[in-house]
Amino acid sequence: MLKTQSWNYFQQHCLHIPELGMSIDTSRMNAPDNLSDTLREKFNIALEKMQELEKGAISNPDENQMVGHYWLRNPDLAPNESIQKQIISTLEKIQQFALEVHQKKIKPKNSTKFRYVLSLGIGGSSLGPQLIQSSLGSHEEHMKFYFIDNTDPDGIDRTISSIGKGLSETLIIIISKSGNTLETLNAMIEVREYFNRAGLDFARHAVAVTGETSQLAKIASKEKWIRCFPMWDWIGGRTSILSVVGLLPAALLGQNINNLLGGAKIMDELTRSTKIKENPAALLAWMLHHAGGGKGQKAMVMLPYKDRLCHLSSYLQQLVMESVGKEKNLKGKIVNHGLTVYGSKGSTDQHSIGQQLRDGPDNFFVVFIEVLKDREYLSIEVEPSVTSGDFLQGFLLGTRDALFQKGRASLTITLEEINPQTLGALIALFERAIGLYANLIGINAYHQPGVEAGKLAAADIIKISIKILNYLKTNPRQKFDAVTISDAINESENTETVYKLLQHLAANQRVLKFPEKVQFASFFQAYN
Repeated sequence: MLKTQSWNYFQQHCLHIPELGMSIDTSRMNAPDNLSDTLREKFNIALEKMQELEKGAISNPDENQMVGHYWLRNPDLAPNESIQKQIISTLEKIQQFALEVHQKKIKPKNSTKFRYVLSLGIGGSSLGPQLIQSSLGSHEEHMKFYFIDNTDPDGIDRTISSIGKGLSETLIIIISKSGNTLETLNAMIEVREYFNRAGLDFARHAVAVTGETSQLAKIASKEKWIRCFPMWDWIGGRTSILSVVGLLPAALLGQNINNLLGGAKIMDELTRSTKIKENPAALLAWMLHHAGGGKGQKAMVMLPYKDRLCHLSSYLQQLVMESVGKEKNLKGKIVNHGLTVYGSKGSTDQHSIGQQLRDGPDNFFVVFIEVLKDREYLSIEVEPSVTSGDFLQGFLLGTRDALFQKGRASLTITLEEINPQTLGALIALFERAIGLYANLIGINAYHQPGVEAGKLAAADIIKISIKILNYLKTNPRQKFDAVTISDAINESENTETVYKLLQHLAANQRVLKFPEKVQFASFFQAYN
């Protein structure tokens, strides 16, 4: 016997958004019917702070920057005329560029047209474009996309191998706001070498998306790349999807980027409402706060039941975890707050994590994404009166009910279909919800000090690797163990790191390794 709830209760806890063909059902979140006085006051403050942010308040204190992704879909909100003009002119340039590529006015030197796009980026500079491509791409798309989003040599080789002979017809987009993102620059150097080996002029295939005065912009100008599109300081990586970062891929796919922006703009307008139950983002922020007790005590499991949204979970991982995963709150108190996001897609995850979700620890809540339209044409019946799409919805509703029987919380976002407008609205919904949620718990959603710490540590490790190579080269034909090398290069406190680096260098034939039977007793020598 299924545990059920009343029809009236469902109606009271399902917010319909007819302007966007969307609804948000919170009836299975076990939340109170009304806000407490304390939480209502926090929402009032959060909404006021969101208004200040939209008007141009400094919201990223680490970089002393405004946070202006909301201006991208409504330039009239921008705090000055200069920014307004920049946004409008860039949108026009994106559309014109894509049109000229599709009309073969912009084409490679050795081919009639660009057929492929190779996008180089990491973090939001890759997750955003991948979500755009997977959600909006089709078999009729103008161009086929490939992505390099890491500094893994083997991964780079595999991607280039997949393109194969199509390299001469490949447009390369290099995305880095700072212009010195190491993973992206490494990929660019590797790809440039592939083009050189193929006798192709890299510059005649390259487009930069970067800060207007960055080193990458200077390279693009000096080498006369095809184009250089701007990324502005007031756009963070995790909220850059509706800037050039995501709009350029969308335009190259043949999509109308005005529809993408239009959906986000409508959602923005709805989420400015002070009526919490009628404000989609405030409602979602309320549920995030309720589920985790305002402390992120439960993970958010994303289950979109649509293959097109297979990259939504990874995109939201960065948006959510980089925004609210913070050591300190706004008062400087250590809170170590976080909101873990995981999940891939339904119904795949039913067969992988469903067992634990139902019978394991109750340390999560699920966000189901339901898409009503199955495909562009009528489906065949796989069983009498039943289509494959019927089964997909059945699996979603069945999983939701199975979790509800065990008292496991979930909310369901329903979309009539996936198109540029609904995708833009979905992105805007989560952007605003996370911003409001961060204000509710008293943290800053728009800086990321922990990310920089990892980059600095990596730079230190690279310096040690260089010291190892230099030491071995200045002592040719001599064998040393890790301890001796560590002492010699003044890294005795980092012997473990030295050992790991030697292992890697040896595996890639950059130093010689002489293994010993005793573990960790290997000797190393400069490669002759």
